[in-house]
Amino acid sequence: MSEADRLFVAHRNQVFRYLSRIVGQVDASELTQEVFLRVSRGPVPERDQGALRAWVFHIARNLALNHVRDKGRRGEVEELAEHGTAATQELSVSLREALGQLSAIDRDVFLMRESGGLGYDEIARACDLTPDAVRSRLHRARLQLRAALGRWLGAEQAGVKLYGKSGHSD
Repeated sequence: MSEADRLFVAHRNQVFRYLSRIVGQVDASELTQEVFLRVSRGPVPERDQGALRAWVFHIARNLALNHVRDKGRRGEVEELAEHGTAATQELSVSLREALGQLSAIDRDVFLMRESGGLGYDEIARACDLTPDAVRSRLHRARLQLRAALGRWLGAEQAGVKLYGKSGHSD
């Protein structure tokens, strides 16, 4: 198995979850394939596993930013691709709107941590930041999301899990 194949098996689900929150599930599927096509087209850098995961997410982030920019130029409206109960759909819409209010870099840092499961050092490498800047941006993003999703905070007690309370040790 090639190194690109190993990276695909190890990180495809995390990359898909990360991209889904930015571009929606339909586009995330295509972009996830594009990420790993790019990984397989060239030589995989000789790095430790954490640095390789950061490299993969750096590629995913760049593709997502390009996709959002290009979609905005075409004037397309993003559709919610998630299904479920009305409350779940409403929460999904609220979460998508709250994420959309974050700066692009704060959103990426948050999603790489919460959806992708990356550590601070990996996020720092993927976003060209210092680990301290990642910590600060993550904290700011969580505060903004908690403020924007305040009405849903009571829903956690009813079994709906919100980001920012995932049990990660920060």
